[in-house]
Amino acid sequence: MSILVVGGTGTLGRQIVRNALDEGFDVKCLVRNFQKAAFLREWGAKLVQANICGPKSLPPCFEDVTAVIDAATSRPKDSAYDVDWDGKLNLIKAALDAQVERYVFISILNSEKYPHVPLMDIKRCTEKFLEESGINYTILRPCGFLQGLIGQYAIPVLEKQAIWVMGEAAPIAYMNTQDIARFAVRALQVPETNKRSFPLAGTRAWGGYELVRLCERLSGEDAKVSTMSLDLLRGVRGFANFFQWGWQFADRLAFAEVGAGSDPLDADMNEVYSTFGLDPSETTTVEEYLGEYYSRILKKLKEMDFESGRESKKKLPF
Repeated sequence: MSILVVGGTGTLGRQIVRNALDEGFDVKCLVRNFQKAAFLREWGAKLVQANICGPKSLPPCFEDVTAVIDAATSRPKDSAYDVDWDGKLNLIKAALDAQVERYVFISILNSEKYPHVPLMDIKRCTEKFLEESGINYTILRPCGFLQGLIGQYAIPVLEKQAIWVMGEAAPIAYMNTQDIARFAVRALQVPETNKRSFPLAGTRAWGGYELVRLCERLSGEDAKVSTMSLDLLRGVRGFANFFQWGWQFADRLAFAEVGAGSDPLDADMNEVYSTFGLDPSETTTVEEYLGEYYSRILKKLKEMDFESGRESKKKLPF
């Protein structure tokens, strides 16, 4: 089977490419910039240059392709409506024209519950379009990426920077992108996943203050925590919406409300693991992920202090 991966340079996309190659698939990556995607070619993937916002550039990407894994999403500077809606419609239509056998789409858990949040509404509408298109699809709905915890919690603790926590925030069951990638690639190998949607949740849901305390314990440092209320977040969003230049910023703030809602972003995974034939004990836990990160970072800091001390001793006159 030859797979076309869309969004292969992203946090999740690169893990999908790596996993698919390890599983022996022929992998083709749709990219906008060959230079930024050079590492994918070094891994063994074939690169094809195109832009999902330009439908005429897409047909050549589907030559000899039997399946698509769509992990692309808009970047902060992009418009979600251009990339995540118009672009995805272009992509799905091109896949239909090319008669691909399977289409795996990465969505977001509970997107139907947040119609006022642009990205969530777009994800749900894309799911509906897929379901009605006639294509053989699998929709995966992760809660959040473990990788995002590094910039939000782990690094600020070490650098003694403020960590912003929503006081009323519901817990989130974060999952490692490597584990999500396993599900995405496995979906192509399991007929029972065809024309079905599945939640993807980590081993348990974590609240913001729980994550802060875990980072403190693993790093040996005290965190500086600042609390933001949901009302304040909505006020900032409303102000940004008043100005045209703030519309995209306001949309991002609206998405932040998802993690600040009252409903936990979590799901029962027993049936999912059974259907995919994957072992839940192999799923990375938050403790394991952050523990490994701090272990590497603290080791590196000790080595830097040691080297700095050696250099200082060389300069002593006695």
